[in-house]
Amino acid sequence: MITSVKNDTIKEIIKLKQKKYRLQQHQFLVEGYHLVEEARKTGILETVITTLDEHFDENTIYVSSNVMSALAFTKSPQPVMGICTLIEHHELLKDGLRYVLLDNVQDPGNLGTIIRTCVAMGVNQLIVSNDSVDLYNDKVIRSTQGGLFKLNIITCDLKDAISALQSNGVYVVASSLNHAKDISTIQPVSKMAFVMGNEGNGIKEEIIQLCDESLYIPMHNMESFNVAIATAIILWEFKYE
Repeated sequence: MITSVKNDTIKEIIKLKQKKYRLQQHQFLVEGYHLVEEARKTGILETVITTLDEHFDENTIYVSSNVMSALAFTKSPQPVMGICTLIEHHELLKDGLRYVLLDNVQDPGNLGTIIRTCVAMGVNQLIVSNDSVDLYNDKVIRSTQGGLFKLNIITCDLKDAISALQSNGVYVVASSLNHAKDISTIQPVSKMAFVMGNEGNGIKEEIIQLCDESLYIPMHNMESFNVAIATAIILWEFKYE
């Protein structure tokens, strides 16, 4: 059992709490029984870290509670964490029916909720702009409740993605309050992509201009929905059978 946070192995694992080291090592951390089990099901679980005196099929690092506290992201850590292989998708899906594109979404909870919603609604691919919050931020991972492992996600320039989608016959719709149509007036088509914007500023104007159409969701006594809620409403409205 490792009892010191100054242990070389522990120091290397702690580095994975930083984005640059996650990218360098192609690894990330998950915390808790549920996420460890979801990672195991997906085949990306490399190592289990635990304070328990139990056997795991994976390579296992046994640590003391003080070491687990240093590794964990939460104030009251569960006794199990996992080191996972970074999930890397790079190609735009050509045969998808539903896509979501995120322009500079910054809140980890919003991104995590959007990922869960995309999985639940059968979205084929989530396309995240280069300036959005890190996919492997611990708050994002926890918010997805394992959905991160079940969705094809790429990070890229949205301008390139929109052009490629349109070339593949995908109708691209921006969620915007300006010069937009009521969501109920837009007819669903077989292949659709929905662009959602930053929490404070919405979608960049140059991105909106590239889209085929813009929509808004009518509401009472409020100016806008939370981006995760808006995404859920739009995906439900344009769900495919």
